Amino acid sequence: MTTDAFEEWRRWREHRVAAVSAPYGPLALTGTHWLADFPDGRLPDIPGHWTADGDAVLLSAAADEGLTVDGRPVDGEARLTADTGPAAEARVAYGDRRLVVLAREGVWGVRDFDPGAATRRAFKGIAATPYDPAWAVPGRFTPYEEGHRSVRVPNADGRERGLGLGGELAFALAGAELTLQVSVEADGSLWAVFADATSGVSSYRFRFLRPAAPDAEGRTTVDFNRALLPPCAFADHFVCPFPPPGNTLETGVEAGERELG
Repeated sequence: MTTDAFEEWRRWREHRVAAVSAPYGPLALTGTHWLADFPDGRLPDIPGHWTADGDAVLLSAAADEGLTVDGRPVDGEARLTADTGPAAEARVAYGDRRLVVLAREGVWGVRDFDPGAATRRAFKGIAATPYDPAWAVPGRFTPYEEGHRSVRVPNADGRERGLGLGGELAFALAGAELTLQVSVEADGSLWAVFADATSGVSSYRFRFLRPAAPDAEGRTTVDFNRALLPPCAFADHFVCPFPPPGNTLETGVEAGERELG
């Protein structure tokens, strides 16, 4: 183990814990409300009237209800598209809370982030295995011939949704040749949802992995020291996808984030 590799991992861990425990991090999520489930437009513990209106959400509220959009009180109607940035930058606020507009497969919803959430106050850290260079191995990414495919997978909220995949990541671990089906992010980096022999035993039921963008020959590093707990490990209101077919490893990955501390 090089000192540089350990220090990079240590700094990554510090940044990760800070991001998770931030005022509008995943621990602050107190609800995800799908508008289709509330035909009267009234969301639990959220003022205003919220309805889907084609390619946007229509919010109606009176000034005394306390909602703001872009820092200005709502007194009438506001047409909202999906928030694309972090929750702290959501357009709609209700006091210290941030109300994030989102869409999944054409279904509109509102997420409620509250810095005073009980889950955030109770947070005691993330249990993670100490850094071990044996869990950082070379990998090779091969894109699908068709470029992209979508598979239907269960989500943490009990619903099934599509998961976009861009190719296969191959690597050797603990003497075994393994592969993961991965998504390709906008910046070229990879994202895998995986489970392994420790899942539900000594680690959370599944985890995320985010390898760096492959080079021109498809080479990247598969570093399980940076295996992540998914957002739904921090709050029940996230809709994390479960691992797609083929992404449950028989090998036990005794590395990375394991569970809440």
